[in-house]
Amino acid sequence: MADQQVERRRVFYIPGYDPIHPRRYRELYRREAAAQAEISGYEIGLKPRKGPRYGWRVSARIEGAPVIADVEVLVWSDIVRDSMASGILATYAQLARTAWTYIASGTLRRLMWLRKGPVIAALYPVGMLLLQLALAFAAGRAAAALLGWAAAATMGPHWGVDVLGWALTLAAMVPVLRWFKARDNKLFAYYLMHDYAYSAQAGGANPPELEARMAAFGEVIAAALADDVDEVLVVGHSSGAHLAVSILADLVRAGRVPANGPALGFLSLGQVIPMVSFLPRAHRLRADLHLLSQTDKLAWVDVTAPGDGCAFALCDPVAVSGVAPADGQRWPLVISAAFTQTLSEETWARLRWRFFRLHFQYLCAFDRPGDYDYFRITAGPRTLADRFAGRKPSASRIDVPASRHTSMAA
Repeated sequence: MADQQVERRRVFYIPGYDPIHPRRYRELYRREAAAQAEISGYEIGLKPRKGPRYGWRVSARIEGAPVIADVEVLVWSDIVRDSMASGILATYAQLARTAWTYIASGTLRRLMWLRKGPVIAALYPVGMLLLQLALAFAAGRAAAALLGWAAAATMGPHWGVDVLGWALTLAAMVPVLRWFKARDNKLFAYYLMHDYAYSAQAGGANPPELEARMAAFGEVIAAALADDVDEVLVVGHSSGAHLAVSILADLVRAGRVPANGPALGFLSLGQVIPMVSFLPRAHRLRADLHLLSQTDKLAWVDVTAPGDGCAFALCDPVAVSGVAPADGQRWPLVISAAFTQTLSEETWARLRWRFFRLHFQYLCAFDRPGDYDYFRITAGPRTLADRFAGRKPSASRIDVPASRHTSMAA
């Protein structure tokens, strides 16, 4: 039996930009925990959790020790859905504004220095939406050409034919664009465009509705830090990682992390923090990164993998944002989930081109888990700090300042 530091744990999961119901995360945890338990030889089970917010209770026996973990999803999917309510024309306007924000500020070029994968992922919705527009235009012009041919056969050349042709072009484009939008659950062009546009709409500053929700999340976590538990663990996935940074920085700044309270851990997974922190008005996020990087109030472990083309793999979010403290940086510990080593050859061959599925692999079972095991971390008997004590950062970590914008003062 391992030295048991944790018998009871509160886990707060902050999703990325995702419009779906949080039950998806419960079912994902249930399925993947069972798979990992079978592979790794431990016991883990879920049951419903009572309370006003969405979550579940995990009962586990890992490393010979029984642990109870209450997992709660901090929901902001309603904000995501509201931000995705734009029509076709408004989405193309978002495309123009977002592209201008990233290009004119020099952010896109700086991001390319780090990892091309997530930048290509960011350019994908731009290219796909422009392709859809071009195909719709081609269909419209084909319809106009047929009209012109028929009109010329009966009326001869007439300026009214050209006017009707352009009107028909525009009219014919609408159903084609609607057809593409109706199939976005497979193409993801509108979804990803709304995602990047939401972060870029204020140049990296958080919209008011998101700030209000983050403050509410902070209250929930602060209450857990006053609870009779051994560890409070905050997990931020994808865009949820930069939300977690600011929420936790606010708690530290306000003195709301008690010295004699539960251990506080922060696990960031598949983070895309530079997509926001490199923007010119992301002053708050950069200041929060700077604060968390040197605090002794928590332990922060950042896990990514080069195989995840949607994340800034092994990029130290503090250092690359240019806000590492001059007198030494404590956090985060940047490690790799190393998909090519921790997944079997068969699993890797099946998943390597499924980019969105790989972006969620951090929450799933591994065939050959290394020191990163999501279920040991969230339901095991050791704190995050102890589990990774003495662990060196990945040798291929990127910690060179790359952002053009480094101001931390609004």
